[in-house]
Amino acid sequence: MTSPAAIDAPSSPRYARLLFGLNALLAAFGVAISFTLNVSGYYVDKGDPSKPTILGNIPSGVETPLERFLDWTTYFTILSNILVLIVMIVLFLRPSLFLRSDRVGSFWRIMRLDAILMIIITGVVYNALLADGGKEGWDRLSNFIIHILVPIVTPLVWLVAGPRGLIRQSTIYAALILPLGWAVYALVRGQVIGAYPYPFLDVSTNGWASVLSFIGVIVIVAIILGYVLLGLDKGVQRLGRKDA
Repeated sequence: MTSPAAIDAPSSPRYARLLFGLNALLAAFGVAISFTLNVSGYYVDKGDPSKPTILGNIPSGVETPLERFLDWTTYFTILSNILVLIVMIVLFLRPSLFLRSDRVGSFWRIMRLDAILMIIITGVVYNALLADGGKEGWDRLSNFIIHILVPIVTPLVWLVAGPRGLIRQSTIYAALILPLGWAVYALVRGQVIGAYPYPFLDVSTNGWASVLSFIGVIVIVAIILGYVLLGLDKGVQRLGRKDA
């Protein structure tokens, strides 16, 4: 069988794999610390045992590692960092997958853009709306990595190492599917358990109009950011051709 053709895209610089690997290690470290703190019960509200998990959704005060895990994975931050980790590992091990012209290649190009868009939004929303300090020890370190360091390093690695030529207009809109799917999941789960991962998603407090408006604004910002990344991608490509 013949292998799928590759799209017309220049190769990444020689040092790209090193940057992809370092980006993956950084995301892995932050996610691993956050996961360990979560399942170990670090975030149990000792002052109010009726709210033992991050989302505080177990009225009995009894919770399990599985329930903590489901709370943890409801956070957009965690999804974004895990996606960065996965994409960077694949870029390190199988970069050719992103250049294939079939559905596999299309999938990984969408995931590459998703990782960049979602981690940038994570950093901006957290630091603009949610950061309140008060963290210490390993929690402080994990918070710094997943909310500040990874959101800065990941787009910088993309800007320096690419791979270039993976973003199309269709890729931008396809990249909205995953974050919108997360929003639906978080809202449905919130309706069932009566708790939401972020205050701006709390339908019981803010109402549907406010919550959906906020999501709509984030979608518009993501589309604009996608076009900005597309423009940067083309600009860097042109500079590379001039220097060649």
